[in-house]
Amino acid sequence: MSLEVELKLAIAPADIPRLRRHPLLKGLKPQRNKLYGIYFDTPDFDLYKARGAFRLRREGYHWVQTVKLDRGSTAGLSVRPEFETRVTGNQPDFGVLPEQARAMLTPGVIKRLAPRLVTDFQRTTWTLEQPGGTVELALDLGCIRAGEVESPVAEIELELKSGDGRVLFDVAEALLDAAALIPEYRSKALRGYQLTGVWKEKPCKAIPAEVEPGMVAAEAWRRSLLAALTQLGRNLPGLLADPDPEYLHQARVAVRRLRTMLGLGRRIGLDQPDWNDELRWFMGELSPARDWDVMVTETLAAVRAGLPDATRLDGLVAAAEARRDLARRRARTAVRDPRLTRLILAIGQALLDPRHDGFRLETWGARALERRRRRLAKLAKDYAQLDAPGRHLLRIAAKRLRYAGEAFAPLYGEAADGYLAEVARLQDGLGFANDVAVAHGLLGELLAKDRKLVHAAGLVEGFMVGASSDSVPRMGELAARIAAAPPFWKKRAKDR
Repeated sequence: MSLEVELKLAIAPADIPRLRRHPLLKGLKPQRNKLYGIYFDTPDFDLYKARGAFRLRREGYHWVQTVKLDRGSTAGLSVRPEFETRVTGNQPDFGVLPEQARAMLTPGVIKRLAPRLVTDFQRTTWTLEQPGGTVELALDLGCIRAGEVESPVAEIELELKSGDGRVLFDVAEALLDAAALIPEYRSKALRGYQLTGVWKEKPCKAIPAEVEPGMVAAEAWRRSLLAALTQLGRNLPGLLADPDPEYLHQARVAVRRLRTMLGLGRRIGLDQPDWNDELRWFMGELSPARDWDVMVTETLAAVRAGLPDATRLDGLVAAAEARRDLARRRARTAVRDPRLTRLILAIGQALLDPRHDGFRLETWGARALERRRRRLAKLAKDYAQLDAPGRHLLRIAAKRLRYAGEAFAPLYGEAADGYLAEVARLQDGLGFANDVAVAHGLLGELLAKDRKLVHAAGLVEGFMVGASSDSVPRMGELAARIAAAPPFWKKRAKDR
């Protein structure tokens, strides 16, 4: 068995000539191979469900049989056990499987295996001797096929041959000078399974961090950041290619979670101001698209549904959709910006190694949650006097309490669930009021471009005032109830 450590990045075909001229590759003789891989699985896709893969690949004149167990990917970096054996011909040879691989490929699985998808691409490789280790850079160009359906492949794989895994990130960052690379968490096999229909790309919601009682605070901070970074990376392909606005929404959620954990880290000496500045930039590029998404898919859709003659809003809706398209193009440009990839690589590289020093997670968690609870309670106490900006601050306080609470929730079990559900309700309720305020500003932008939309804008304004009038006092009652509720982190501390 070998342990494959590699960093995978998508590349635009137009950038490939510049990549080939990169100074890192100067004077190096590339090797070119035609690689043809056949992936086997059962009719029920048992290997896929077990996050594994069984492949035969023709490499030159030889066939290599490979068994892989996928442990996932963060910032495009994957670490997974891999069992390779050279075989004769293009048929599996299960007799040469190592003992470790037999746990995946039981006799019941083996007898049902058949080809399910094919990868067919040319691989160009360079061997880079770097101060931190030896890296194989592979450029793969070709396609993935499942039956009559196919998908193009254009990506770079950086595989660690010797040395420290950090060198992969160093090489990737250097390559960004020539190409707008994007971390790619999806293996070729996974994209092939998408073609078969067994796997479907979908927006990735928050991934629980694997925090445990007794863990040091710095390690919990690292794991929480990695979970949020993974969520961000998994939403980028859909944000670029899929019209579903949920990809963009979940990417913003991931950015907010990253910023929340960075804020918490400052209290334990883990300040990363450069990361925070870059995350603030990226959020600024995504936020207009999210505002217009909500305007078109929620606010205007609700108004149209309530009007006897929805055609009265046609001109306004068309104008809003045009602005939404522009905002989404801006967001996609930011995803392709090397600035974002550099940030993702920097965070991934810095968080490679576990942390073992410092005080306990429980101490940090309780203090962090209490600070956020006090901020929310202070705003809730004066809720009746809060204007729209003030209610927005309360919403931010609820959001920060919720994200911090969810990060530490594994320490407290069910005791945290009800409390955080209430905080989420407050965040969502105040979010609706904030959507109304944002929509008011967006209507102003549309009217500044076209005064003929005044009547339609008035209909929308009237709807928003009516829809939000009842929710404002109810959110005040909910905020007061949360402020008065016994904090779950104090109860747990008392019980111990």
